[in-house]
This record gives sequence, structure tokens and C-alpha cells, in this order.
Amino acid sequence: MVGVVSKPDTRGKLEILSTDAQYDLACACSCSKDEHRQRSDDGKWIYPVTLPNGGKSTLFKTLISNVCANDCKYCPLRTDMDIRRCSLRPEETAKIFLDYYRQRKVFGLFLSSGVLASADATMDKLNETAKILRKKHGFRGYIHLKVIPGASDAAIEEAVSLASAVSLNIETPGEANLAKLSEKKKYIEDIIEPIKLMSKLTGRGTKYERVKQTTQFIVGAAGESDAEIVKYMFGLYDRLKMHRVYFSAYQKGLGDESVTGEQVMQERPTDVFVREHRLYQVDFLLRKYGFTESDIVFEKNSNLSLAIDPKEAWALRHPEFFPVSVNRAEKFSLLRVPGLGPVTIKRILEQRKKRRIRCIEDVGKVGLRLEKAGKFLAF
Repeated sequence: MVGVVSKPDTRGKLEILSTDAQYDLACACSCSKDEHRQRSDDGKWIYPVTLPNGGKSTLFKTLISNVCANDCKYCPLRTDMDIRRCSLRPEETAKIFLDYYRQRKVFGLFLSSGVLASADATMDKLNETAKILRKKHGFRGYIHLKVIPGASDAAIEEAVSLASAVSLNIETPGEANLAKLSEKKKYIEDIIEPIKLMSKLTGRGTKYERVKQTTQFIVGAAGESDAEIVKYMFGLYDRLKMHRVYFSAYQKGLGDESVTGEQVMQERPTDVFVREHRLYQVDFLLRKYGFTESDIVFEKNSNLSLAIDPKEAWALRHPEFFPVSVNRAEKFSLLRVPGLGPVTIKRILEQRKKRRIRCIEDVGKVGLRLEKAGKFLAF
């Protein structure tokens, strides 16, 4: 039996819906201390986040509704769960967001929803909220809209026309893995084709090229391997020009206990969060360091090492590449050195125009990262 909240006020509904929005983390990242999943003390609906372009900000984040017709086994909001259900009207959502925006407590809006009667019925409510803000109130700031799996082309294009960023969760690498999680969703028709459409609509030279497109994997829910995720991740960046790919570790106990595969069930509870972190590190290697899918090193179980980061794993696999000359090497080679990031490498390139770098201390204050880098450099 489904629990129903009778006529809660707007704040009461927001308490429920913003709490349930925590399960959708595609606007967050966990690669550094200021990017971990977190919530402001001021309210469950205010989230510090990393934006698709890499910038930091604070968003007003909620669901339009936690009513959901889908059966995703990893999701605590799926149709057969006994939880308090409620919905916000577009006018309510727009009003309370603008109250916070005018107080300068938030930078923009991240809006998602459970699936109401249909994908397009839900998209109507999401898009209507954005239309009220854009056309009635003249809001020109940041709006991130989640596209509902199975939405029509027309609903998707309208969302793209209203949003600063759009996303649809890819959830799993491949049709077979999604089939373990949902009997209702069709991987190609409901997820892949809409993602391709958004990529086409937001591509370079198009009317909506300013709009960023992101997606998210649910890590560990279907017993998939990291190699499978990385293969799809690389394709999303290489062929579909995705702006950002995010990862959310599946936490047993939130969804159906029968959802995870044997491989995942054997992991320690913390391992899936390390997996999530390693995948974010791979994401940075692909986007910022010039790595390709073939450069990523996996262990015998087709997963990334939990003990060392992916860049160091590549370095240990390719001893012939090292040591790298800190005074002569090109930027590409320096980017392959464990412990060196783009900021440090920029400093190295600037320093060696003026003088020879003779030791690791000349690069900067030696901490764990520079100490590691020193083992792979020649001076």
C-alpha cells in the first residue's frame, strides 16, 4: 500500500521531494574534498555542486514529483515502494526557487522527477516550470533539466530550448545490464536514442550548442565491470561529444536487495565508493590528459585497481616510457607522469623557459603527489 501525504503545504512537499532528490547525483562529483556529495545546512534543497563546465556553484535541487511508474530495482522511489508520495506544481517550484535566487542563496535550478503517468506528462511539468521562469519572470540563469527516459523528440527539444544543461541517465553499460534492473525500460529506445538526439541538438554549430549535456552511470547495481563502463564512457565522449559523465555508487539497502550481481555482493561495502572514485579519475584522464580507452589498465576481473590510481597503473605497465625529462619533455609526456596535473605542468613549462629545473623541490612544495612524480622524472 502506498503512503499518501494529504494536502501538505509547499514547504512540506519540498522537504519530502528534496530529500528524495538525493538519489539523483548527476550534478555532483566526488573527486576532491569540495566536490563530495553534500547538502547545505540551510535546506535539503540547496546543493554545492560541480557544473558540467567544471565550475563550482550552488543549486536549488528538487524533484517535481516522487510518484514513479518505473520499476528500477536500485531506486527507493520505484512504483512498488511504500513511501510518502507528493508532487509540486510548476508554479510552486518556480516561486520558491525565485525566493531563494533573489536572496542570492542559489545560483540556479536542478530539476528532476519520478515518472508520473507517462514520460511526456512528466516532461510537460518539468518544461512548464522552466517556461514560467524563462518567459514569465525573465530568468536567464542556470537551469538543469533531467530528461525522462522514453520522452518524445518534441518534449526533448523543448527541454533543450529552455535549459542551460540537460541530462538523461544512461544507468548501465549496455542493454543486458539494464535488463537486470528494469523490465519496463527499453535501453535503445528510451535511453540511447534520446541521448543521441540531445547530442545532435546541442552539437557544435547548432542552435543550442550553448546547452551542456551530461549523463550518469549507477555503479555496481547490475554487476557490470569497470571495463564495460569505461568502454561506454569513451564512446559517449568520442562519438557523442558528451560534456560530462558522472557516476553514482549503488548503495545496498536503498533499493531491491536482489538487484546486485554476485561480483558486487562479494565486495566490501566501501569498495563501490572506491570504484566510483576510480571511474572519476579515468574520466579526468580521458577529458583532460589525452588518454584513450585503450590506455586504461584493468585487473583480471576487468575492474580498475582499488589499490592504485589509473594513471599510476598505466605508468607501471609502461616502464619504457620513463623517466620523463622534466626540462625537455612535451606537455603530452608530462601529462603521463603520475602525480602531475595540468596546473603543475603549466608551472613547469613556464619555469623552464627561465631556468633549468634541477630537482623536484624546484617544481613546488613536495607533498605526496610531487614525491610520487619525482620517481618518474629525470632532471
